[in-house]
Amino acid sequence: MTRKRVLGIARWLLIGVGIFFLVQYFWPDSPEIEVLKISQVIQLAQDNQVSKIEVNGDYLEVVTTEGQHFSSRKETGVSILQLLEQSGVAAGSIEIEVQEPKFSFLTIFLSLLPVLVFAALIIYMVRKSRGAMSQMMNIGKSQARNVAENKPDVTFDDMAGAEEAKQEMEEIVEFLRYPEKFAKLGAKIPRGVLLSGPPGTGKTLISRAIAGEAEVPFFSISGSEFVEMFVGVGASRVRDLFTRARAAAPAIIFIDEIDAVGRRRGAGMGGGNDEREQTLNQILVQMDGFDDRTNVIVIAATNRPDILDTALLRPGRFDRRIMLDLPDTKGREAILQVHLKGKPLAPEVDVLNLARQTHGFSGADLANLVNEAAILAAREGSLDVQFSHLTESIDRVIGGPARRSREVSERERKIVAYHEAGHALVAAQLPDADPVHKVTIVPRGGAGGFTRLLPEEDRTLFTKGQFQAMLAVMMGGHVSEEIVFGEVTNGASNDLQKANGVARKMVTEYGMSPGLGPRTFETGPAMFAMGQESDMGYGCSDASAEKIDVEIGNLLHKALETAQEVIESNRAKLSQLAERLLAEETIEGQELQRMLDESREETPLVA
Repeated sequence: MTRKRVLGIARWLLIGVGIFFLVQYFWPDSPEIEVLKISQVIQLAQDNQVSKIEVNGDYLEVVTTEGQHFSSRKETGVSILQLLEQSGVAAGSIEIEVQEPKFSFLTIFLSLLPVLVFAALIIYMVRKSRGAMSQMMNIGKSQARNVAENKPDVTFDDMAGAEEAKQEMEEIVEFLRYPEKFAKLGAKIPRGVLLSGPPGTGKTLISRAIAGEAEVPFFSISGSEFVEMFVGVGASRVRDLFTRARAAAPAIIFIDEIDAVGRRRGAGMGGGNDEREQTLNQILVQMDGFDDRTNVIVIAATNRPDILDTALLRPGRFDRRIMLDLPDTKGREAILQVHLKGKPLAPEVDVLNLARQTHGFSGADLANLVNEAAILAAREGSLDVQFSHLTESIDRVIGGPARRSREVSERERKIVAYHEAGHALVAAQLPDADPVHKVTIVPRGGAGGFTRLLPEEDRTLFTKGQFQAMLAVMMGGHVSEEIVFGEVTNGASNDLQKANGVARKMVTEYGMSPGLGPRTFETGPAMFAMGQESDMGYGCSDASAEKIDVEIGNLLHKALETAQEVIESNRAKLSQLAERLLAEETIEGQELQRMLDESREETPLVA
């Protein structure tokens, strides 16, 4: 019996007792009669006015010769006959009737109430201690869930945008289904598969697909469920998990977020004997110890493979490392097709165009995008999902819902319009900058507006010129405010933060600084960096740090000068674009490209 249920029973019991007392108080069993002192009763008896006395314990009910009824109470241990004889009243002159003591339900209940309360407390404490003892006995047991009996409805057909990873995992399932096919060629089943990649790229989804496809027991657990405050619990749970899996072999163990227990050893302040490291040591032994007769595959997922212990990553434990990266245009199109399946779409929906507009989106972002579009369509009462719903959902995923109810002064709207027009104009004039897709001054989240650029192709490599163009575009809003209004606002703070981050990476990570050359630097404290041993020092000298600051400043000032040159040369086009934004709030697509192409034809491109 749970504590909540016990409290509920006690509450209703108290309510019942209260109702009973109220009934007893307002509806008594008998009408009230006059109470006399025992001396008055004796006086009536001496005057021959008493015909009958009913004795009930120490309580007396007196009936006079005239038929009146009175009540009285005698002293405990003294008989009414003795009192009458001592007063000179003949015993035979008055009828004395002795009755058995009467016990009402209230009397019985009140007498048993302490016993009942004490018994209830004893039962509750016994049950609670029994539950605590049961939990203590099971604390070393694994909390893994076997999903083989209730398989997820996700299969490999629901996976898109990660064809190589899907092929690898399909082979794992085939290993378990048809081991003789590989045994004939001397191939051994992989002991472990590590799934890594940014959040939202489908690591957990592909594991659910394996659980839905594999016809073997599938044990699922999170890395954080191994570690408790009690020493040895994590290692005990690891042993119990692998024991269960080996008993059900062939089987699959899936450990989500394995970095919770798989961090590099020696990184903490508790030495090498803390609970997490004991758990990791037990995982290492269970995956590749002396017992090599196993038919259990361990699949683990993490978005931080760089902090995992090297002993965990070596062949023999995790033989395969599968990277799930952000999908390209083709992958995004396939993912959108999966999530749009079964939804009523308007004829004008172009999935390929939508995939091109979602550069940098993960699979989870695309699933959220489609769901938001369906919600918008239902909110508007539409019978199908239109392309406008999908494009609006892109902006919602990036910046949040539009805040059209927010009151914005006309001056602030004008500042935002020129700010965003400055971004768009600089991007249109620089050949290394990405094309401008959309400019809006509709507030979203904490931003008063935004300018969205879309690359013409997916790329993972960026040139120094592209980074410099990126910095100049970020400075466009800041420069536009200063040229038009003669002062700047805090609206460019986010742009400056991003620009500073890009410039710092160019200098310290990419070797794109002319003054420092092709070198990399650690510019911050390395304490607990990347799960390694603590180090209170810096990765570069004070002189190098000073040079880094100078080089970063040079890159930012050069970007500022480039943006100033572009905006001053296109002052009229800047005003035209800003006035159009003030009138329409949003410009995108072919109309925006036409306006920007006109400005590009009027002004020579800035290198």
